[in-house]
Amino acid sequence: MNEEPLEEWARRREERRALSKGKLRAVPLTGGPNRGAHVEPDAPRVIQEWDGTQWVTVGLVDDLAAAKALLHPPQPVEEKPAEWDRPALGKGRGRHRKPSPAEERDA
Repeated sequence: MNEEPLEEWARRREERRALSKGKLRAVPLTGGPNRGAHVEPDAPRVIQEWDGTQWVTVGLVDDLAAAKALLHPPQPVEEKPAEWDRPALGKGRGRHRKPSPAEERDA
C-alpha cells in the first residue's frame, strides 16, 4: 500500500477547506430538532456562514422566502437582441420550403 506524504494530504485538505469557506445556510428558529426547510415556512431563520471551522451567525431573516432570496439570488437575465442573426434563405425550393404564391404562378 502506498502512503501519501503528509505535505500532499495537508495541501489537499486546505484546498478543500478554502473552497467551503463562505458557504451560507439558513437555520429555522424553532424548538426541537433541525428539520427540513419546508417545515414551518413562516418561522424566522438565522443565516450562518461557514468560516472553515464553524458556522458563524451573520444575519436574521423573517421567513423561508426571504432566506431563499438571500441564499439563491436570481441570475442576471441576458437581454436578447430585437432581431437575431439568422441565415438568409437562398433561392430555390428547399426540401422543407413551402412554395410562395409567386412561385406557384410561374410553374
